[in-house]
Amino acid sequence: MLNLSVLHVDSLASYAIAFVVPALDAVVPVLPSETAVVALGVATAGSTDPRIALLVFLAAAGACAGDNLSYLVGRRFEPWVDRRIFAGERGLARRAWARATLDRFGARLIVVCRFIPGGRTAVTLTCGATEYPRRRFLAATAFAGAIWASYAFFVGRLGGKAFEHEPWLGLLLALGSALAVSALVELGRRVAHRVGRGRADR
Repeated sequence: MLNLSVLHVDSLASYAIAFVVPALDAVVPVLPSETAVVALGVATAGSTDPRIALLVFLAAAGACAGDNLSYLVGRRFEPWVDRRIFAGERGLARRAWARATLDRFGARLIVVCRFIPGGRTAVTLTCGATEYPRRRFLAATAFAGAIWASYAFFVGRLGGKAFEHEPWLGLLLALGSALAVSALVELGRRVAHRVGRGRADR
């Protein structure tokens, strides 16, 4: 669990967490990047310090850096990625979905999958393995990182404001809201996939 008491706007720990956790989350998906950024929002909810913008920027930069690291891993180590990440029926299904949807939606998929648990890793690795154009990938991940960081931080600040004297309740509320948004995005993706498959079968 994160210790909210150390996450101040002027804390070096806050800056390190804002960048490092989203960066590593792309290749080590067990790291809770959204939890970390939401927690930063909760911890700084009562502050109007302009350095809050730096925290959001670092989170966005970390997310973008992590996506591009995942791209490089997919490009350089495709056989290893297939064995370790896309092993088994579920792994192969995730990769097939990512590849097919990338062909159809491109950059839009990269942005949307930033909000789907597990989707980010599958899509960024597949982009690297299939040599998706690097410049377009970088632009899409920069945009996705900025939207994601701003959203996660804002949700955290709302939760922190709602429970100013009980920050853990604020964190739980904010995380619940973020999880609900991710679930809605994933539901929308599944519905769109089924509709598209139904049209293709006609």
